[in-house]
Amino acid sequence: MVAKKTRIKQVALVAVPQSKEDCAADINEIGRLYREIAVQTAAMNDEIAEVTDRYTSAFTPLQDKIKLLQSGVQSWCEAYRDELTNGGKSKSGQFVTGTVQWRQKPPSVVVRGVDAVIEALNRLGLGRFVRVKEELNKEAILNEPEAVKGVAGLSIKSGVEDFVIQPFENDQP
Repeated sequence: MVAKKTRIKQVALVAVPQSKEDCAADINEIGRLYREIAVQTAAMNDEIAEVTDRYTSAFTPLQDKIKLLQSGVQSWCEAYRDELTNGGKSKSGQFVTGTVQWRQKPPSVVVRGVDAVIEALNRLGLGRFVRVKEELNKEAILNEPEAVKGVAGLSIKSGVEDFVIQPFENDQP
């Protein structure tokens, strides 16, 4: 017979204050811990900034050299494109050390002055190129909750309460 596995639920241990003074002390401790997190976060961000600055200055000359080499390689490859692509039968050229590729980007639409373009399309009878988006006006629904009462799939949530602990903060270190 196979033994039945039993799962033991772990119970979260919560330190419940036993008096108003204990509760005030716990709120004070919460504030202290938040401040400690803020101090450690600031220290971490300072270290990240130092490392980033150190490596960024080291990367800049390397990136400049890469751009210069890429420009030269592209110029040579453009001059010998037919040879590299077998007369245009291929979109790439092979080298012992790597490949070069010519890739056609897909068409894209560039719009300057969206409102003027929409107006022009509508005026020219090309409204099929204008998307009209319908969406709920939640503010209006909240202003008139009785008007939408009974509409399937629509409900108004109210009376939800959050519990917030806000320790007093002193801006001085």
